[in-house]
This record gives sequence, C-alpha cells and structure tokens, in this order.
Amino acid sequence: MKILGIDPGLQICGYACMENRDDKENLIEAGTFKTQSPAPIPKRLNQIANYITSLLKKFEPDTVAVETLYSHYAHPKTAILMGHARGVILQQCEKAAITVKSYSATRIKKSITGNGRASKMQMQRTIQTILNLTELPEPPDVADAIAAALCCSNEMNFVKTF
Repeated sequence: MKILGIDPGLQICGYACMENRDDKENLIEAGTFKTQSPAPIPKRLNQIANYITSLLKKFEPDTVAVETLYSHYAHPKTAILMGHARGVILQQCEKAAITVKSYSATRIKKSITGNGRASKMQMQRTIQTILNLTELPEPPDVADAIAAALCCSNEMNFVKTF
C-alpha cells in the first residue's frame, strides 16, 4: 500500500510517499515543491497541478492523504489562498482516480504523538523516531506531509485489525 501525503500551500507544498508493508511504514521519498512567486495565482495553481500530476505518475499511490485547512479568523485571506491550492490537489487526485483522505491537523498530531496540540518540534522528533531517520524531517512542510501519510497508514492499519 502506497500513501502520498501532501501538505498543501500556495508557495510551498510538502510531499511524502510512504509504503506500508506488513504494518511497517517505509519512507520512499519526501520533499517540497515551490511555485514561482510573485507569479499570478492562476499560474501558480497550474504549477501545483503539474507537480501533483508528476508525483501521482511517479509514485502511483493507492491513497493520497491531505491536511484539511485551518485558519485563524484573523487571517481569512490565507485560508482562501490555501483553499485554492488544496482544491487543485484534490482535483488532480480525482482526475487520476486516486482516493483522497483528509485529516485535520489535530487528528494528525494525535495519531502521531498522542497529543492533538503537539508542537512542530515534537512532531518532527516523533516522526524521526518512528521512521528511524538519521535527521529531523525538514522543512516543516515535509514533516507535515510525512505526518499526514503516517496518520492515514495508522487509520488503515487500525481498520484492518477489526
């Protein structure tokens, strides 16, 4: 089972491809892709679509795990811009007929650390331990994408046990 975790963003998107075999997670690849700033939003959304399409072709995931949007009321414009990026990601997954699972940040954190309010550093250290990585997963966009994929894997393993 391959899971592609995506941390959506208009400027930087994190991605992580995980493979789950015999209830053991293996990180295949993780990284980020960036859109050209200050390009117009339609051009940046097209860049995201192209990146997602290439990732879906490269990894051929069974499922894509994407973090849902969360925004403080003080920053509604940020939520709208992030929503554009997330929408393009979801559309490209649908076009490729790949199942998408969405998870809130607190659900992802609780799945990985047991604490829905875990800090970025706590998440990075826990991921490093779970995957036996020599270094912390960085930048945070990569760690968030890995965490989304791990959360999805945890959920699928839990469902298999029943």
